[in-house]
Amino acid sequence: MDDTARRHASQALLDAYASKTPIAPLTETYENVSVDDAYAIQLMQIETFIESGRTIKGHKVGLTSAAMQKMLGVDKPDYGHLVEDFFYLEHLPIPTEVFLQPRVEPEIAFVLKRSLQGPGVTVAEAIASVDFVIPALEIVDSRIAEWKISLVDTIADNASSGAVVLGSTPKLLRQVDLRLTGAVMTCDGQIMGTGTGGAVLGSPINSLVWLANTVGTRGVALEVGHVILPGALCGMVPVRAGDTISASFAGLGSVTANFTSDGGDA
Repeated sequence: MDDTARRHASQALLDAYASKTPIAPLTETYENVSVDDAYAIQLMQIETFIESGRTIKGHKVGLTSAAMQKMLGVDKPDYGHLVEDFFYLEHLPIPTEVFLQPRVEPEIAFVLKRSLQGPGVTVAEAIASVDFVIPALEIVDSRIAEWKISLVDTIADNASSGAVVLGSTPKLLRQVDLRLTGAVMTCDGQIMGTGTGGAVLGSPINSLVWLANTVGTRGVALEVGHVILPGALCGMVPVRAGDTISASFAGLGSVTANFTSDGGDA
C-alpha cells in the first residue's frame, strides 16, 4: 500500500467509530495489505486521537491464545493502544451505544512502576517493571463488519480495542502465580468461560516481554503508570444492554461490568 491508501483506510476506520457503522474487511478493499501497512494504519489513527487531545494510557496484546492464532493462521500476537476514554469504572453503567459489536474477555492487567523499552527486555526486567497486577475485563470491539477479520484487519483496527474495566484489588506479583491463576467469567450469574493465566503465551509475563520488545523496535516505550492487558484467559463473549459481566480470579479478586443503554439503568 502507498501512503495515500493507508490514510484512506485509517480514515475509514475513524469514520466507523463516529458513525457506528462497521466497514468491509480491509483485505477486501485494498490489495496486498501487509502487517507493516496495518500497524501504520493503526498508528495514523492513534496520531489523530492524540491530536484531538486524547492520551495514551497503555497497550493491549491480542491473539495470545493458540486457538485464536490458529483461527487467523498466525504464530505471534498483535498489539494495540489504550487511550484514557477507554477506561470505565466497574459496577457503574457502561453504555453499549458507544460500541459497534462489543465482546468481553477476562484478563490480568499489569500496571507499571518502571518504563520498559526493547529490544532485549528479559523476563527478569519485565517482572521488575511491574508495580501490581489487577483483575480486568477487556471490551473488545471491531470496526470490521460481522467480525470478519484477518490478522491485518485486526491490527489496523487497533487490535480490536474497545474499552477496559479494572477491578480494585491490586496484588503484588509475588502474591500470585500468574500461570496458575484461574478465572471464571459469568454473564448474569451464568458461567460463560473459564481459563488460567497459562493460556496467555504460557504466562502473562511472556506477553509483557513480547510487547516491550515488539513496540521497542518501533521506538516506543511502555511508560510508568501504563496499564498493560496481556491477553485473555478464556474466549470472548458478546454483550448487550442489560448484561452484567463478572470475572473472578483465584487469589486476585473480581471485576464487574454493567452494560446499559444510553448510560442509564439496565
